[in-house]
Amino acid sequence: MESEFVPVSRRVTIQDGVYQQLRHALMVGRFDPGQTLTIASLAETFATSHMPVREALRRLAAENALEIAPNGSARVPAISKARLDDLCRARIAVEGLAAELAAPNSSDADISELERLVEAHETSSHEESIYAMLVKNREFHFALYQGSGSEVLLQLAETLWLRFGPYMRVLTRHLEPTLRSHEGETYTRHHHDAIAALRKRDGSGVRRAISEDISATQALLRPLCD
Repeated sequence: MESEFVPVSRRVTIQDGVYQQLRHALMVGRFDPGQTLTIASLAETFATSHMPVREALRRLAAENALEIAPNGSARVPAISKARLDDLCRARIAVEGLAAELAAPNSSDADISELERLVEAHETSSHEESIYAMLVKNREFHFALYQGSGSEVLLQLAETLWLRFGPYMRVLTRHLEPTLRSHEGETYTRHHHDAIAALRKRDGSGVRRAISEDISATQALLRPLCD
């Protein structure tokens, strides 16, 4: 089990704590496609009883992030080209709109924070774990979408990222050598384009940059899917 998990000790937050940590891990690609997550091993990892783990897995299955087996264990969904294409089509629609709506609402301070996140993303690809880079990538996207002012779009985007996690796991394993080199900076090109459009308050330009970012990831992943 991944060492980034920490025990959840406060009784009133045990279920939510387990759920939130597993949700984040799935979103940044901490688990392999098809990997089984057992209640017993997760309960041991989180230093809690089986009940909050079982409930967290049930909640994640309701979001289509996991599949529940008859014995109660959970499985990370398998990947396929058809699922990838479907997810990316939905991501472009939802995240593209959120990005466009953020353009008129983003302050200079908001844009500076996005620039900081891009820089941290590029730095982490050379100096830290590959998953630190994925965390910064997620932070960039959702900091941008937060500017949309749409709670619904944010919730939809999070659900899509949950289901996209297994694909990110596959992608990072394939691209890790490149991402650790200076060539890895090319994978933030669309983020820089989005920031440039934000500075002009160009909503369609921000949408285009995010859509191209998702499409570029899709193109890299398609040959890696069965």
